Amino acid sequence: MSAARGPVTDVHVHVQPWEMIRPAVMEAMRKGRDDLDTIRRCFDDPGALVAHMDGEGVARTVLINYEAPDVMGFSTATNEWVLRYTEGRRDRLLPCVGINPRFERDVRGRAERLADAGARLFKVHGPHMLVNPNDYLGPHPGLRDLYEVAQARRIPVMFHTGTSIFRGARSKHGDPLQLEDVGIDFPDLTVIIAHGGRPFWTEQAFFLLRRFPRFCLDLSGIPPNRVLEWFPRIEEIADRVLFGTDWPSPGVPSIAKNLAGLRALPLPADVIERFLSSNALRLFPPR
Repeated sequence: MSAARGPVTDVHVHVQPWEMIRPAVMEAMRKGRDDLDTIRRCFDDPGALVAHMDGEGVARTVLINYEAPDVMGFSTATNEWVLRYTEGRRDRLLPCVGINPRFERDVRGRAERLADAGARLFKVHGPHMLVNPNDYLGPHPGLRDLYEVAQARRIPVMFHTGTSIFRGARSKHGDPLQLEDVGIDFPDLTVIIAHGGRPFWTEQAFFLLRRFPRFCLDLSGIPPNRVLEWFPRIEEIADRVLFGTDWPSPGVPSIAKNLAGLRALPLPADVIERFLSSNALRLFPPR
């Protein structure tokens, strides 16, 4: 008997301020795509995004935003942008924000204000922010404030792990093993390992997922047909795996194709449904 299908949550969708995107980033996004008009409508209008989600078979999405002005073009205003964008639709559009400690002096105060305003997730994108996740031990002590706020408020923190192709990005900041310090120093913090360290740090990512019970795996940016190649023991962490697509990043064809590809994997139906629905509902319960 197949498992009942619950509402699907895509925990990793990039709907961001279109006008902030740097030309080189936009050029990379355009390559090989034929859905730019759809993307632009979704960026401009939350109603268009919800309609698109309906067509793709997704009930909820987490909208990933963060400050990375010198690489991506996203200024400090991007956090307020996503909070405005999702206002009135947060049953389906969950705002993610990201504070860059290279530019913000009062990380703790800003994190508290963003949490009060409805942020459901904090994002640390090392290759784009040009910081390491464990830089609270060195040049960016403000990250400690961010993690302490997130831990106290029970807000997960997502970390980009693996490579990035955008001009100016430094993939060395995406080494997931730097999260070992975070897991040790913040044992009650829920950590989401985005992209599973793909393509060449997947074993390190799986080691961390097995070591730290509050670490979760976000499948975004991983082609479904590579999931079991890179994570052959994924069933061992089945309660901490989250469906994500990274749409509309380069190389991500559509949410629906990723969803169909994941459902086609030779895994038990109840495991697939945990990936798609129940794990995210537990991590991001409806409000």
